[in-house]
Amino acid sequence: MNKNSENVILPPATIGIVGGGQLGRMLTLSAKQMGYRVGILDPTPDAPAGQVADFQVIADYQDQAALQALARESDVLTYEFENVDVQALAAVQSQTSLPQGVQLLEITGNRLREKRFLADLGIAVTPFAAVPNQAALPAALAQVGTPAILKTVAGGYDGHGQLDLDGTIWPLETPTLTARSCILEARQDFTCEVAMMVARSAAGDVVTFPLVENQHRHHILHTTLAPARVPATVHAQAQRIAKKIATALTLRGVLGIEFFVLSDGQLVVNELAPRPHNSGHYSIEACNISQFEAHIRSICGLPLPEIHQTRPAVMRNLLGTDLTLARHALMTHPNWHFHDYGKAEILPQRKMGHVTCLTDDFSATLLELTNLKGDH
Repeated sequence: MNKNSENVILPPATIGIVGGGQLGRMLTLSAKQMGYRVGILDPTPDAPAGQVADFQVIADYQDQAALQALARESDVLTYEFENVDVQALAAVQSQTSLPQGVQLLEITGNRLREKRFLADLGIAVTPFAAVPNQAALPAALAQVGTPAILKTVAGGYDGHGQLDLDGTIWPLETPTLTARSCILEARQDFTCEVAMMVARSAAGDVVTFPLVENQHRHHILHTTLAPARVPATVHAQAQRIAKKIATALTLRGVLGIEFFVLSDGQLVVNELAPRPHNSGHYSIEACNISQFEAHIRSICGLPLPEIHQTRPAVMRNLLGTDLTLARHALMTHPNWHFHDYGKAEILPQRKMGHVTCLTDDFSATLLELTNLKGDH
């Protein structure tokens, strides 16, 4: 196996992906199109990514023996989510190439470390304070103020592992959260949420995808509009920030950056994702290369082209029974690019797929997609 992350890894080499969800599935499809073999590690038999990969190791993510088995079969290793066992990954670096390393995970897998990393770079973040235990919450509230959001430092996604504190009653009875290390973040008054994907090649070239506008419901991404409907100065500001972060991280692969746009047009970084991101799905149809191909190219040492968007696009997540409605609607919507993630069970609030529409009329397309209202 090729153990030097700086070497170019060409097809038909094997790419190992830790995680078998929808991001792993789309990474696999992109890699297979380029001629690579793909192996997946995921505890769920016939996981979404496992359905399209060459093989799947069915085991828990913390199973060291299973991770070593995947590493032995892979020329390069990557991951599709940030809550990976860092120590387990570090232990297999001697067996295969891990271009992203573990520092990226150590930073982005811990909200407190991530905020401190960004602040040290001089990048604007919301005011925050560490809440290592229940007793530290009052002092953190005094420092940050309210309204605020209490979040677990590690884990949690799509609104899980967080609690809004509104300033009238801040509950000291929060054992579920404060039994774990937390971070308290001031809630920002923003005009909209935007996001940008950035990638960096082995040679150090940084490319950015267009800035997009994200609309959330119940803390879950609902709709992405690409490009974002914000002034050109905001697009340029996001690009500068993205390149600064990618360079500081010595990034390999792609990184998702979520921002708040304040009323004065300034950007505040909300979160980083060390992998492809939901808000970059539009790129499959709307850009010269997708975020998934950019990730594969970067970790394999291939050069990255400048990214350009060929058409404006709207991406709509399919949650729960939205998927069933969308399947039937395909008969009357030939303009939809439909993605089914292949998950075995439809559950409320679960991301089951997405639809992307290439469009020159955001308003008309958003109206067209309003009928997708299943049991979320």
